[in-house]
Amino acid sequence: MDRPAWAPPGIDLSVPSVSRIYDYYLGGSHNFEVDREAARRAMEFLPGLPKIMQANRAFMRRAVRHAIGEGVTQFLDIGSGIPTFGNVHEVAFAAAPDARVVYVDHDPVAVAHSKAVLDGDERVDIAAADLRKPKDVLRSSPVTRLLDLDRPVALLLVAVLHFLEDADRPYEAVEELREALAPGSLLILTHASFEGIPVPEAQADGTVGVYRDIRNPLVMRSRDEVTRFFDGFEMVEPGLVSMPHWRPDTPPEQEDPYAFSGFAGVGRKG
Repeated sequence: MDRPAWAPPGIDLSVPSVSRIYDYYLGGSHNFEVDREAARRAMEFLPGLPKIMQANRAFMRRAVRHAIGEGVTQFLDIGSGIPTFGNVHEVAFAAAPDARVVYVDHDPVAVAHSKAVLDGDERVDIAAADLRKPKDVLRSSPVTRLLDLDRPVALLLVAVLHFLEDADRPYEAVEELREALAPGSLLILTHASFEGIPVPEAQADGTVGVYRDIRNPLVMRSRDEVTRFFDGFEMVEPGLVSMPHWRPDTPPEQEDPYAFSGFAGVGRKG
């Protein structure tokens, strides 16, 4: 297989990547046939997967604008993936040109492509680090250079925690990050769940199986399990809801049924 110019050396082009599959769902061009094949298999069970990803992105953009409206102009986006149109820094800088954004991902393709996209803008950077190791995230040079942790930060964990199994200690990771943030900081989060998906759970479980097969287990958590991630945060209205119901710009009734899959919420550290 020809290695495209944007693919960093040393990555195995025969192994699907979650961030490249996500890029494919969103209509991006930074994915390989192995990623597209996995995505198409997942969509056999949940044909509306691209709609779910689009709802994730739309929620993220509304939440970033909300953060800036609350005076929070520092953003730490962990599990940021491959930059696509309407990314955090674009939304943030449009509303607050002095905002600062740090992306974090452990996928070499996501990191390499982000570096290329962000090159030359001193207000934004990407760290190669893993959510499972919060200290590595917090000590990374982009975080220490761009973010002042003594002031409020918006921590984005959008469509990432469902790739952490319980053995990865996701609640402890979120707690460690929360403890490092100043009062007034925000947690912006979405999470996959069987709740809200417009097909029977047994059918949706086929998609879970595809992710298991590519060794990136997709962990569907219940409302109560997702709510636990907000321990120590005060939920911002309207609380933990489906993505289209979080402070919508347009009537949620107009959304595709798949957009209501899973949960979204924003919490504030008191």
